[in-house]
Amino acid sequence: MEKLTWVLWQERELLETLLYRLEVEELVMSTGRTRWLGNAARDVDEAAAAVREFEVLRAVAASAAAEAAGLESNAGLGELIAVAAEPWRGILTEHRDNFLSLTDEIARVAQTNRALIVSGLRATQDTLLGVDRSAATYTAAGAVDHGETRSAVLDRSL
Repeated sequence: MEKLTWVLWQERELLETLLYRLEVEELVMSTGRTRWLGNAARDVDEAAAAVREFEVLRAVAASAAAEAAGLESNAGLGELIAVAAEPWRGILTEHRDNFLSLTDEIARVAQTNRALIVSGLRATQDTLLGVDRSAATYTAAGAVDHGETRSAVLDRSL
Protein backbone atom coordinates (compact mmCIF):
# COMPACT_ATOMS: atom_id res chain seq x y z
CA MET A 1 0.00 0.00 0.00
CA GLU A 2 2.84 2.35 0.79
CA LYS A 3 4.18 2.29 -2.77
CA LEU A 4 0.68 2.84 -4.17
CA THR A 5 0.06 5.87 -1.97
CA TRP A 6 3.44 7.34 -2.98
CA VAL A 7 2.53 6.88 -6.66
CA LEU A 8 -0.90 8.43 -6.06
CA TRP A 9 0.71 11.48 -4.41
CA GLN A 10 2.99 11.89 -7.41
CA GLU A 11 0.07 11.57 -9.81
CA ARG A 12 -1.92 14.15 -7.86
CA GLU A 13 0.98 16.57 -8.22
CA LEU A 14 1.09 15.92 -11.96
CA LEU A 15 -2.66 16.54 -12.24
CA GLU A 16 -2.31 19.79 -10.30
CA THR A 17 0.48 20.83 -12.66
CA LEU A 18 -1.73 20.02 -15.65
CA LEU A 19 -4.56 22.08 -14.16
CA TYR A 20 -2.20 25.00 -13.55
CA ARG A 21 -0.91 24.89 -17.11
CA LEU A 22 -4.44 24.69 -18.50
CA GLU A 23 -5.39 27.75 -16.47
CA VAL A 24 -2.32 29.63 -17.74
CA GLU A 25 -3.32 28.69 -21.29
CA GLU A 26 -6.85 29.97 -20.58
CA LEU A 27 -5.49 33.28 -19.28
CA VAL A 28 -3.26 33.72 -22.32
CA MET A 29 -6.15 33.05 -24.71
CA SER A 30 -8.69 35.17 -22.82
CA THR A 31 -6.46 38.25 -22.91
CA GLY A 32 -6.17 38.07 -26.67
CA ARG A 33 -2.41 38.42 -26.40
CA THR A 34 -1.38 35.30 -28.24
CA ARG A 35 2.38 35.81 -28.16
CA TRP A 36 2.80 33.08 -25.53
CA LEU A 37 0.00 30.80 -26.73
CA GLY A 38 2.40 28.36 -28.39
CA ASN A 39 4.42 28.05 -25.19
CA ALA A 40 1.29 27.61 -23.09
CA ALA A 41 -0.05 24.91 -25.43
CA ARG A 42 3.31 23.11 -25.37
CA ASP A 43 3.32 23.21 -21.55
CA VAL A 44 -0.17 21.69 -21.47
CA ASP A 45 0.89 18.94 -23.89
CA GLU A 46 3.97 18.15 -21.80
CA ALA A 47 1.94 17.99 -18.57
CA ALA A 48 -0.68 15.74 -20.18
CA ALA A 49 2.05 13.44 -21.51
CA ALA A 50 3.61 13.21 -18.04
CA VAL A 51 0.24 12.21 -16.57
CA ARG A 52 -0.25 9.55 -19.26
CA GLU A 53 3.23 8.13 -18.66
CA PHE A 54 2.71 8.04 -14.91
CA GLU A 55 -0.53 6.08 -15.31
CA VAL A 56 1.58 3.01 -16.08
CA LEU A 57 3.34 3.29 -12.71
CA ARG A 58 0.00 3.71 -10.97
CA ALA A 59 -1.39 0.62 -12.70
CA VAL A 60 1.62 -1.47 -11.63
CA ALA A 61 1.47 -0.19 -8.03
CA ALA A 62 -2.30 -0.68 -7.84
CA SER A 63 -1.99 -4.21 -9.20
CA ALA A 64 0.65 -5.10 -6.57
CA ALA A 65 -1.44 -3.55 -3.77
CA ALA A 66 -4.55 -5.39 -4.93
CA GLU A 67 -2.77 -8.74 -5.02
CA ALA A 68 -1.29 -8.08 -1.55
CA ALA A 69 -4.83 -7.37 -0.28
CA GLY A 70 -6.14 -10.61 -1.78
CA LEU A 71 -7.96 -8.98 -4.69
CA GLU A 72 -7.61 -9.52 -8.40
CA SER A 73 -4.78 -7.55 -9.95
CA ASN A 74 -7.16 -5.29 -11.91
CA ALA A 75 -9.13 -4.21 -8.82
CA GLY A 76 -10.13 -0.56 -8.72
CA LEU A 77 -9.32 2.02 -6.08
CA GLY A 78 -12.81 1.65 -4.60
CA GLU A 79 -12.25 -2.07 -4.07
CA LEU A 80 -8.90 -1.38 -2.43
CA ILE A 81 -10.51 1.17 -0.13
CA ALA A 82 -13.15 -1.37 0.89
CA VAL A 83 -10.58 -3.94 2.08
CA ALA A 84 -7.82 -1.62 3.33
CA ALA A 85 -7.15 -1.17 7.03
CA GLU A 86 -6.63 2.22 8.61
CA PRO A 87 -4.72 4.46 8.02
CA TRP A 88 -4.58 3.27 4.40
CA ARG A 89 -8.36 3.42 3.96
CA GLY A 90 -8.42 7.11 4.87
CA ILE A 91 -5.38 7.91 2.74
CA LEU A 92 -6.77 6.10 -0.31
CA THR A 93 -10.18 7.74 0.18
CA GLU A 94 -8.53 11.17 0.29
CA HIS A 95 -6.64 10.39 -2.92
CA ARG A 96 -9.80 9.23 -4.68
CA ASP A 97 -11.77 12.30 -3.62
CA ASN A 98 -8.93 14.58 -4.69
CA PHE A 99 -8.63 12.82 -8.06
CA LEU A 100 -12.34 13.28 -8.68
CA SER A 101 -12.14 16.97 -7.83
CA LEU A 102 -9.03 17.54 -9.97
CA THR A 103 -10.42 15.72 -12.98
CA ASP A 104 -13.65 17.75 -12.77
CA GLU A 105 -11.65 21.00 -12.68
CA ILE A 106 -9.39 19.86 -15.52
CA ALA A 107 -12.41 18.95 -17.67
CA ARG A 108 -14.03 22.34 -16.96
CA VAL A 109 -10.93 24.37 -17.84
CA ALA A 110 -10.21 22.23 -20.92
CA GLN A 111 -13.79 22.84 -22.13
CA THR A 112 -13.36 26.58 -21.61
CA ASN A 113 -10.09 26.48 -23.55
CA ARG A 114 -11.73 24.59 -26.42
CA ALA A 115 -14.46 27.24 -26.57
CA LEU A 116 -11.84 30.02 -26.64
CA ILE A 117 -9.96 28.24 -29.44
CA VAL A 118 -13.15 27.84 -31.50
CA SER A 119 -14.07 31.49 -31.02
CA GLY A 120 -10.56 32.57 -32.01
CA LEU A 121 -10.71 30.38 -35.10
CA ARG A 122 -14.06 31.86 -36.10
CA ALA A 123 -12.75 35.39 -35.63
CA THR A 124 -9.72 34.57 -37.77
CA GLN A 125 -11.89 33.05 -40.49
CA ASP A 126 -14.20 36.08 -40.45
CA THR A 127 -11.22 38.40 -40.72
CA LEU A 128 -9.73 36.46 -43.61
CA LEU A 129 -13.10 36.32 -45.32
CA GLY A 130 -13.32 40.11 -45.10
CA VAL A 131 -9.82 40.54 -46.52
CA ASP A 132 -10.29 38.24 -49.51
CA ARG A 133 -12.30 40.28 -52.01
CA SER A 134 -13.05 37.23 -54.12
CA ALA A 135 -14.42 35.25 -51.19
CA ALA A 136 -17.97 34.11 -51.57
CA THR A 137 -20.56 33.88 -48.87
CA TYR A 138 -24.03 32.39 -48.90
CA THR A 139 -27.45 33.98 -48.90
CA ALA A 140 -30.25 32.87 -46.63
CA ALA A 141 -31.52 30.72 -49.48
CA GLY A 142 -28.16 28.98 -49.79
CA ALA A 143 -27.09 30.58 -53.04
CA VAL A 144 -23.52 31.80 -53.50
CA ASP A 145 -23.25 35.56 -52.97
CA HIS A 146 -20.03 37.19 -54.14
CA GLY A 147 -21.10 40.48 -52.64
CA GLU A 148 -19.95 43.86 -53.78
CA THR A 149 -16.43 44.34 -54.97
CA ARG A 150 -14.70 46.61 -52.50
CA SER A 151 -11.21 47.60 -51.64
CA ALA A 152 -9.56 46.31 -48.49
CA VAL A 153 -6.64 47.53 -46.46
CA LEU A 154 -4.53 44.93 -44.74
CA ASP A 155 -2.22 45.98 -41.90
CA ARG A 156 0.71 43.61 -42.40
CA SER A 157 2.29 44.56 -39.07
CA LEU A 158 -0.05 42.09 -37.37
